[in-house]
Amino acid sequence: MAALRRLRQCHPSGLAISNLHTSSRASAKQHYKMLVLGGGSGGITMGARMKRMMGADNVAVVEPSEMHYYQPIWTLVGAGAKTVASSGRTTGSVMPSGVKWVKSSVQEINPDTNTVRTDDGTEISYEYLIVALGLQLHYEKIKGLPEGFKHPKIGSNYSVQTVEKTWKALQDFKEGNAVFSFPNTPVKCAGAPQKIMYLSDAYLRKTGKRAKANIVYNTSLPVLFGIKKYADSLWDIVKRRDLQVNLRQNLIEVRADKQEAVFENLDKPGETKVIEYEMLHVTPPMGPNLVVKASPLADEVGWLDVNKDTLQHNKYPNVFGIGDCTNLPTAKTAAAVAAQSAILNRTISKILKNEKPDKKYDGYTSCPLVTSYNTVILAEFDYNGQPLETFPINQAKERRLMYHMKADVMPHLYWHGLLRGLWGGPGPYRKIFHLGMK
Repeated sequence: MAALRRLRQCHPSGLAISNLHTSSRASAKQHYKMLVLGGGSGGITMGARMKRMMGADNVAVVEPSEMHYYQPIWTLVGAGAKTVASSGRTTGSVMPSGVKWVKSSVQEINPDTNTVRTDDGTEISYEYLIVALGLQLHYEKIKGLPEGFKHPKIGSNYSVQTVEKTWKALQDFKEGNAVFSFPNTPVKCAGAPQKIMYLSDAYLRKTGKRAKANIVYNTSLPVLFGIKKYADSLWDIVKRRDLQVNLRQNLIEVRADKQEAVFENLDKPGETKVIEYEMLHVTPPMGPNLVVKASPLADEVGWLDVNKDTLQHNKYPNVFGIGDCTNLPTAKTAAAVAAQSAILNRTISKILKNEKPDKKYDGYTSCPLVTSYNTVILAEFDYNGQPLETFPINQAKERRLMYHMKADVMPHLYWHGLLRGLWGGPGPYRKIFHLGMK
């Protein structure tokens, strides 16, 4: 049950022992030129970049977790293609050396006094603040969860506590419905809920069980995928592989003891349908980080209110944001964090010189849509929902090369490039590959 209770906690895009970094459960009041909240992918990469910009002594990162996870690989963990152990490293090993690691949770942010309070009562003051606190998972908003995860045949690739349960449910599948959900909220990596469906289909075919399986994808969205170019390719796969996609269906209850999932028809509120499952993959509802939501930094919904071009806060000029906690109108992914980190680094360097930020974030984000154990459609797009592809080929086509990128290249790029503040997305390479054209 302790593991299930932990499901109620927030998991940033990459949760947050580098040599020589200092850490503490601080007690006295502290002050830093640059304070970074969150040790996920956004927090660690900006910690590394700020260390280079202003020196390690001037930078602190607040993060309670002892482990940091590369969450994008959990799609493959849930399908048995990678191990959960391969997705994690100790937070200390990814924390930039010399930067102060404050091993606490953020309790309160007070931008009017330039202070932050941690869960042990410590007050930390700052000159500049980067908020990288990720978003909040809300399994508890589905009736019957998270306690339903005690039962077999149900899993979720969105939590380290439940991702292996997805693989167990897939291995134990005999016959019946394999059901996959997408919630009626913003989510991180909006492709992940359907990636596990394609992988499950591939696994059941490989093991000779596909004829006895009915694969059902129930999504709250009115579309299969938000970008038409890639959605068209995905619909082709759905039809070719005999997958059942139901739009505007939202998971509201799991009766794990009976192996039943209850969905509400969003176009006819109050109308529900009960589906018996042999396997259920749950994508939880998600929402703003609760500390951000309770602070003056939030917009009316609760997300961190930042300028979509510069990532500077719209009200407090010494506050900046990156990643899943922000209200940037683009898909919440680690690829987006990479592109944002380069822009934010430029923005802060200009602000420190009392100059106007001159580089704009175009909303670049990426979703490697895993369609089998050796193929990926690499979706890349911008704020306008227009494809912004790195390679001079049609990326809406399933390709083995892109699977290799997802499974092998991107994790390496994450640990050794992004988290060290050395990878700011594929923008410069795109120009080269497209011979100078966007």
